[in-house]
Amino acid sequence: MELYARVRHAVQIEGISERAAADRFGINARTVSKMMKFSVPPGYVRKKPPFRPKLDAFTGIIDAIVTADKDRPKKQRHTSRRIFERLRDEHGFTGGITIVKDYVAGWRQRTQEMFVPLVHPPGHAQADFGEALGVIGGVECKIHFFAMVLPHSDAIFVVGYPAETTEAFCDAHVRAFQFFGGVPQSILYDNTKIAVARILGDGKRQRTRVFSELQSHYLFTDRFGRPGKGNDKGKVEGLVGYARRNFLVPVPVFESFEALNAYLEDCCRQRQSDRLRGRSGTIGERLERDLAVFQVPLPAPYDACEKQPGSANSLSLVRYRYNDYSVPTAYGHQKVLIRGYVHEVVISCGAEIIARHPRSYEREDIVFNPLHYLALLEQKTNALDQAAPLADWVLPEEFTTLRRLLEARMGKKGKREFVQVLRLMEVFKIDDVAAGVRDCLARGVAGFDAVKHLVLCRIERRPPRLDMTIYPYLPKAVVATTSARSYMDLLAGVGA
Repeated sequence: MELYARVRHAVQIEGISERAAADRFGINARTVSKMMKFSVPPGYVRKKPPFRPKLDAFTGIIDAIVTADKDRPKKQRHTSRRIFERLRDEHGFTGGITIVKDYVAGWRQRTQEMFVPLVHPPGHAQADFGEALGVIGGVECKIHFFAMVLPHSDAIFVVGYPAETTEAFCDAHVRAFQFFGGVPQSILYDNTKIAVARILGDGKRQRTRVFSELQSHYLFTDRFGRPGKGNDKGKVEGLVGYARRNFLVPVPVFESFEALNAYLEDCCRQRQSDRLRGRSGTIGERLERDLAVFQVPLPAPYDACEKQPGSANSLSLVRYRYNDYSVPTAYGHQKVLIRGYVHEVVISCGAEIIARHPRSYEREDIVFNPLHYLALLEQKTNALDQAAPLADWVLPEEFTTLRRLLEARMGKKGKREFVQVLRLMEVFKIDDVAAGVRDCLARGVAGFDAVKHLVLCRIERRPPRLDMTIYPYLPKAVVATTSARSYMDLLAGVGA
């Protein structure tokens, strides 16, 4: 540009000829003539396509390769180098890699998709799942977080789960609606299998049963993006990245998912005070326009769980999602209904809930409740020492002392008495039973009846009344009677 200005100054101000200027600056006279026509360089515009004698015969092959790549996974598409290698090895191309790279780059630039700016009316939402690494309860794990955004206001909601499951999907909607205080008119999704059972030939979606139940409960309209077109729901795609970069960096460390989600909810609320570039008002102020057209009031929360039938086997175990959960032995071999929540598994038989367990996300795990097996162990006391449900049951030390005393004084019957004591925890809290055991040991008595009596007295706040003279499990001394002849024998022995 500096040369351009000097040449124009020399001709128009100094008054030298264009040929003289060409000689002075060492450029072509035609170039000087062009400089005189424009105050600034007009830019170069190619009038004819470039002539590439080595490449032109192969451009059709390149076009076919990059066109076919559009339907392939991104990580398995051809690079320019790979296209060059195929042209050389399969088609006899003798040119260099540079002209191939330039052609491919130009082709991709010309065929990039264009987008129309969109306006988002209030009352609608987009939702999706994302992933991030975290440490929960001291264990490094993958966090699957659900993200919902209201495109009109840019208000967001994010919540994390151990896995991207049906029950997590439903629970996230319940939490999101409670967070916003209403239900959006419509929600835009990708084609997740949790919601879409099948895409029909005409592009219509066949919904899953659970998603249809969720939709019927909250009465929102669903919308789905085109398969493989993440830009159809660009707002939530952007939110997933934003949440990962801003809420989950550095790697989050929390004691539980409940603590993590409390933190994420706080982050979402704080963001409502932000004012985004190019938008009038804060996010919270624009959120009011969204809420004005939301469906309110909220109905009762949807029961966010996966339901499936099952049956208890001979070990009183019920299989759910590759793991086994115990039920009371009285329900062995019976049909049950399993409800899988995000953090809990609830098992029912008929209208009765018979078991509750913390949810395991491992595989081939067995989750026992020791109390489920005590009724059977009362009958089969020989299995007490090897009973797997009791193997990892950590009890206060006084229970060990009680068992030792009972077995020492009563043998096999003492084992049964000990199991009966444990069964008190089917009704009473472990702290109350443990206190009753300690009281028994302090009084020098050992037995189920005594422990039960003392536990009841503790709960009812009344003094205990144990009849120590007739209590059957007090240690007893056997005193033999001595005859007069025995005394004479003893005396005779003394005299000797």
